[in-house]
Amino acid sequence: MLSHESIWNAIDALASRYGLSASGLARKAGLDPTAFNRSKRIGADGRPRWPSTESIAKVLDATGATIDDFLSVVRQQEQVPHRTIPLIGFAQAGRGGFFDDGGFPVGTGWDEVSFPDGIDEKVYALEISGDSMMPLYRDGDIIIVSPTSSVRRGDRVVVKTTDGEFMAKELKRRTARTVELRSLNPEHEDRFLPVSDIAWMARIIWASQ
Repeated sequence: MLSHESIWNAIDALASRYGLSASGLARKAGLDPTAFNRSKRIGADGRPRWPSTESIAKVLDATGATIDDFLSVVRQQEQVPHRTIPLIGFAQAGRGGFFDDGGFPVGTGWDEVSFPDGIDEKVYALEISGDSMMPLYRDGDIIIVSPTSSVRRGDRVVVKTTDGEFMAKELKRRTARTVELRSLNPEHEDRFLPVSDIAWMARIIWASQ
C-alpha cells in the first residue's frame, strides 16, 4: 500500500535524481514553485495532502521519467528510512544569520528536503545558484554539507570567512597558519587565506549530479 510519506519522499528523490530541489522540480514541471514544499504536504486542517495525479504526470513529462520509474522510486522510499534535513539556497546562505559560529544551521528561512537516514544528524543541504561553480556544480544542484565531518586535503568544502564571505572550494593545503583553497570553476582564482580569517569550514559529503 502506498503511503503519504513514501509518495512525497519519492518526489523528493526524483528531484534529486535529476539534480533539482523540490521547488526546482515543480518549476520544471510548470507548477507553482511552492507546490511541493514541505508546508504544502499537510492541509490547514492537519490532514495529509496528497499530490494530484496531474502534478505527477507533469513531473514525469518534464523529467522524461516513466510511471514505472516513479513507482520504482516509491518502492525504494518505502524500504529505506528517510528524514528531512534543512535546505537553503547557496546565495541566501551567504547573507548571514543562518549559521552559528560552528557552521551549524540556525534561525528561520530554511526549507526542507528528504534524505536517507543513518548519516550525521547535523547535515544540511544547499541549493546551488548561478554558474560560478561550473562545471562541477550546476545551477539547481543540491549539495549536502556536514559540519561535524573531519576535513582533509582534496575534500570539497563550504567555507565562511570572518568578514562574511561564503564559498564552496576544494581544500588544497592547510597549515597551522594558512589555508589554500582551489576554486571549483577554472575561471576563478584559487584562494590563500590566513587561518584567522576563516570562521568555519564544513565538508561537502554528497551532491546531486
